[in-house]
Amino acid sequence: MADSSFDITSKIDRMELDNAINQAIREIDTRFDFKNTGSSIELKGEVISIEADTEERAKAALDVVKDKMIKRGVSLKHLDAGAPQLSGKIYKIAAPLKEGISTENAKKVAKFLRDDGPKSLKTQIQGDELRVTSKSRDDLQTAMALVKDGAWDFAVQFTNFR
Repeated sequence: MADSSFDITSKIDRMELDNAINQAIREIDTRFDFKNTGSSIELKGEVISIEADTEERAKAALDVVKDKMIKRGVSLKHLDAGAPQLSGKIYKIAAPLKEGISTENAKKVAKFLRDDGPKSLKTQIQGDELRVTSKSRDDLQTAMALVKDGAWDFAVQFTNFR
């Protein structure tokens, strides 16, 4: 019998992220406490840009974005928001999006599975994802449960379960 496998990835669902950003923009445009404040949210490539006239409003706009991301099922671990920066008279927050598993994080997951997982597992780093193989599908499901329960600083998804 051939080996079974799955991939551990950290990808952003772009459609859901766009929906979350659009909902946040709509809420900022219609909410009473944001009326005529010059607050704006924009997705530019891999960065969510937030602008407001006060630091508190910038943070509140970021909270709206986070709330909409949670409701749309996009992990907040993809968001790397910094503190509001004053630029002229406007406070700006640049929140770059994190996607993919770095080599060092993939090594951490592989070591974790080697130490705590079933002994039949084999791991292989492939670019920005990690492939886990085993002869036993039960061992793979155990590995999935272990990784899902782990406290990682990046979001994990499982793909290509074969």
